[in-house]
Amino acid sequence: MEAIVCSEFGPVENLSIQELPDPVPNAGEVLIHVNAIGVNFPDALLVRGLYQVKPALPFTPGIECAGTIAALGEGVEGFSVGDRVAAMSPRFGTYSGAVTVPASHAYAIPDGLDFDHAGAMLCAHGTAYHALVQRAALRPGETLLVAGAAGGTGLAAVQIGHALGAHVIAACSSEDKMRIAKQHGADIAIHTGENDVREAVKSLTGGAGADVIFDPVGGDLAQSLARSTAWNGRWLVIGFAEGEIPKIPLNLPLVKGYSIVGVFWGSFCHHDPAQAQANHRELFDMAAGGSVKPHLHAVMPLKEATEALSQIERREVRGKIVLKP
Repeated sequence: MEAIVCSEFGPVENLSIQELPDPVPNAGEVLIHVNAIGVNFPDALLVRGLYQVKPALPFTPGIECAGTIAALGEGVEGFSVGDRVAAMSPRFGTYSGAVTVPASHAYAIPDGLDFDHAGAMLCAHGTAYHALVQRAALRPGETLLVAGAAGGTGLAAVQIGHALGAHVIAACSSEDKMRIAKQHGADIAIHTGENDVREAVKSLTGGAGADVIFDPVGGDLAQSLARSTAWNGRWLVIGFAEGEIPKIPLNLPLVKGYSIVGVFWGSFCHHDPAQAQANHRELFDMAAGGSVKPHLHAVMPLKEATEALSQIERREVRGKIVLKP
């Protein structure tokens, strides 16, 4: 099989494509012949050695994929060879023609959902759904502010928030990104480069602030978000795409009575696989019904993984890029 290999931590340009033998599933695992690979911002962090965990070198990056089950490990039930599945890999490795994953981390793809969209759905939409439903308990009629709203995870939060009945405010860094967010369910958008975000949110909410803030950006924007949260609000910490981990004065959540809530989808899938399965079944049902669907920025061959990751690092991607072995 072909696979992208990281031999040393550093720039994504150091990645190489190599021929490797197909892996063999252990007990409790399935072997997937990969058809589509979702590209995510954490993949670039992983290659640079900046992610929460560091795999042993050399390794193949990648968190999610979709494809066909080619073999079952001992003890696996509920799947058959030939089943179409989307999967997340707790040991990475999806930037390849084949990958083994725990059977608990594979999810049957419903009829009507193609490999490309299924392969781009788990990480971004899984994160957003877990964040908004389990971590924030978002309710219909509440105001949801999504930072980085045209990126993969942000756009997923816009779609899911809209589907759950929230009033969605998208915070974006360009007019084009604002347009994309509105097309996918945002009620209104704020240009973060041209507006004072705190004042804009204050104006749009009658001074109340946002009930839930979905923040995959971090950096300087967090200083405005910390002052834009409503009483009894929930600020969801998703990641730090801007690069800087913000330092927040803790008197702000004290005075305003809001919660700062961490969201780590990978750990959630590990600690509560049954709930993760239920979440992803719900997401696939929503996708089959048309209420959510990944926006595919581009579909590229696996050999162009470096270019795909570079586009994400430059924050040029609207929605998701899919790689094809």
